[in-house]
Amino acid sequence: MVANMILDFLKDNRLEEEGNDIQNSESSQREVGLHLSASVNYGAGTPPSGEHRASVCPEGEGLRAWAPGMIRVIDSDLGISGTQMSNREGFKTLVADVSLKQVRAVFALEASRLSRSNTDWHRLLELCSITETLIIDEDGCYTPADFNDQLLLGLKGTMSQAELHFLRTRLLGGKVNKAKKGKLRFPLPVGFCYDEEDDIVPDPDEEVRGVVDLLFSTFRQTGSAYGVVHKFAKSNIKFPKRSYGGIWDGRLIWGQLNHGRVLGVLKNPSYAGVYVYGRYKYAKKILSDGNIVNKVERMPMDSWQVAIKDHHKGYISWDEFLDNQAVLLQNQTNGEETLLGGSAREGLALLQGLLLCGNCDHKIRVRYKGNGGIYPTYECNWRKREGFSGAACLSVRCDNLDNAVSQRILEVLKPDQFAIALNALQEIEQKDGAVDNQWKLKIQRVEYEAQLAQKRYEEVDPSNRLVAATLEKRWNEKLINLEQIQQQYCDQQKENISITAEQKEMILALAKDLPRLWKASTTQAKDRKRILRLLVKDITLEKIAESKKIILHLRWQGGICEDISIKLPQNYFDRIRYPEAIVKEVRELSKTLQDYEIACRFSKEGRLSATGKPFTDTIVKGIRNKYKIPAPILKGPQEYTLKEISDKFGVTNHIVYYWIERGYVKARKINNASLWLIELNSEKAKELYTRVNNIASTRNVEAESCCR
Repeated sequence: MVANMILDFLKDNRLEEEGNDIQNSESSQREVGLHLSASVNYGAGTPPSGEHRASVCPEGEGLRAWAPGMIRVIDSDLGISGTQMSNREGFKTLVADVSLKQVRAVFALEASRLSRSNTDWHRLLELCSITETLIIDEDGCYTPADFNDQLLLGLKGTMSQAELHFLRTRLLGGKVNKAKKGKLRFPLPVGFCYDEEDDIVPDPDEEVRGVVDLLFSTFRQTGSAYGVVHKFAKSNIKFPKRSYGGIWDGRLIWGQLNHGRVLGVLKNPSYAGVYVYGRYKYAKKILSDGNIVNKVERMPMDSWQVAIKDHHKGYISWDEFLDNQAVLLQNQTNGEETLLGGSAREGLALLQGLLLCGNCDHKIRVRYKGNGGIYPTYECNWRKREGFSGAACLSVRCDNLDNAVSQRILEVLKPDQFAIALNALQEIEQKDGAVDNQWKLKIQRVEYEAQLAQKRYEEVDPSNRLVAATLEKRWNEKLINLEQIQQQYCDQQKENISITAEQKEMILALAKDLPRLWKASTTQAKDRKRILRLLVKDITLEKIAESKKIILHLRWQGGICEDISIKLPQNYFDRIRYPEAIVKEVRELSKTLQDYEIACRFSKEGRLSATGKPFTDTIVKGIRNKYKIPAPILKGPQEYTLKEISDKFGVTNHIVYYWIERGYVKARKINNASLWLIELNSEKAKELYTRVNNIASTRNVEAESCCR
């Protein structure tokens, strides 16, 4: 049929006018062959039959006049939607050939179905008009260079795109109407399935229901998705996922739980018994290379098209679902709307993630100082980092604030200490029971698989050794797997902490003394932070430098605000600074006493220095130097130092020491024997001059005798 149609077009006078004997004209250098292009989105339907393909085959009766090399069939776009050009290689090839003037005519069953995008369609028409390429379909032959033909082809393209719009609108409208009734079926998350009446019900598999319940209970305990992943990995518990399509359609595949799976479960409202349609939508995005692609975007909760509460039985309530979303949002550290980062971590800083700076309204971060980070500090460096200031907004040791907030928290919790202890015991017992029950269900499933493999092996014909050997191998594999699971269960029971009656009594006894339990070394910092976050929403920190005071504007979860004033300790140099009374006493004593004498006096009185050590002459000297107290003048009018005597008589220090030892001069020690004062009058000076001269004469006589 199509071949005859094409033959009629080739014989048409209009085509002859364009070509004037195509095979002999200049256009014969271009490929006059026909381009059969179809872009039909068959979806789940059946592709074109063999008869249909044969009817459009270029080897038809009407095309025998054309050489095989002059005819080219493009059918690579079959089954691909024509709404965009990015994934249609056949259409790209057609556009490229038309641009290179390698095509004389383009044949199609319906011209407008070459492309259902106005942008691509009008681009092709423009190229065909420039290269004088004809477009032919079953309705006629068109010359895009002609205004009337171009107008008609443009109208066909517009109608084709409008047709898609109408079809899409009707189909989506039908889906929305069915979704509003809660009857639109879609793949259900793990833990749910459809019954015989197409209603959503919990999965009949007890192991699946148990592991989903365990996930939500673990999240309530840990407060973070990563905490759930770590708990499951530590307990060696697998999480299922349902396969859709293929030979595994509908089967559960058990594997390791990851962070993405946890978020998918926590953010899915189906687990709260809510039927939702419209959580995601497709939005067109322009890539860097100019291509337009569809991206999936998550819609906010108030933009869901359909939300039917209490549609089916869920695993959690709607209020708990909203609380989980709030916790996940609080845990985010990269969101623009999230100022304070969320989950409690293992650091020593109790108020991590809760503090706001009163100067710049930004989040206060924790900086760990010292060897091994044992000195955490709250710091806000935003103004310095942005260049608005040369110093940080504030910096304060964590223990100064943590102690005050802890004391306030203990005061608030004091009336409910006993109830808190009972709740803690119940949570521990429920957690251990849930994990143990999940292991038992897992063993039951593996035992069933082993029994099923045994049954299949026993039912096979023993003479059929090929099949029997395979079934026997599978049975052995199931038995080995069962043995491994049982061994893992035994190991897990050894790691679990079982609480005895005595331990319960100890926990209840500790509840009566909650401050001791709060400060115990066995209590983890992460647990303290989680308790604190249940009560406190945020804390704004305001530092008053003039009075060395910190004001904590504490906002409780209920919205009530409270201020806590903390007096900061003095700086180190202020703490070791001596009071005015000590400085005044040293000033008075220095007039008559040496430094070591003052130190001895203070030590006898039992006084200690600013650093808590006994007084020494070095400490007293340091006080004098700092406050510019002059040293005592204890040298008499006829007393000279060792250096002054040696310079006066022109002798060495050794000779002066010799005179002191022999008693030729009177001398005394001061400054703890570090200084000699020698008494010298006029008579003693003459005597010493005589001694010095005698020594010089003796040396001269000895020198002359040596020369002779």
